Amino acid sequence: MRAVVQRVSESRVKVGDRVTGRTGPGLLILLGVSGEDTEKESAWMADKIAGLRIFPDDQEKLNLSVMDIKGSIMVVSQFTLWGDCRKGKRPSFVRAAKGEVAEPLYRDFVQRLEQKGITVATGEFGAMMDVELVNKGPVTILVDTEKQF
Repeated sequence: MRAVVQRVSESRVKVGDRVTGRTGPGLLILLGVSGEDTEKESAWMADKIAGLRIFPDDQEKLNLSVMDIKGSIMVVSQFTLWGDCRKGKRPSFVRAAKGEVAEPLYRDFVQRLEQKGITVATGEFGAMMDVELVNKGPVTILVDTEKQF
């Protein structure tokens, strides 16, 4: 599993003219699932991101997590995070999970965050979405269960 985690002051996702989710301060997570991922990776990723200390404390040091600040999280599925651009100019997506594998793991990840008491909004799996955010900082962190970065 791969995630792009952005600290936000707000986020919103639309499918066509319909808003599927909206958050205030917290995180926006773009989540990519590989064909090798299981619930084990989903659990690891949810624990890692929920505990990431990327919010400032009163001394402006990044010591607080989204749970500490009682923030919310927007989770958007994004298979293109598994795009491999090492050869040629057209990305290969062979490592990205097919929808029937990715969607249950995406939903599992969302549920694990909710079980931690975090308010979670989502996009719509498999849909063409407009993702709007205000990146606070900016702070953007890459997280990978294979620990490639």
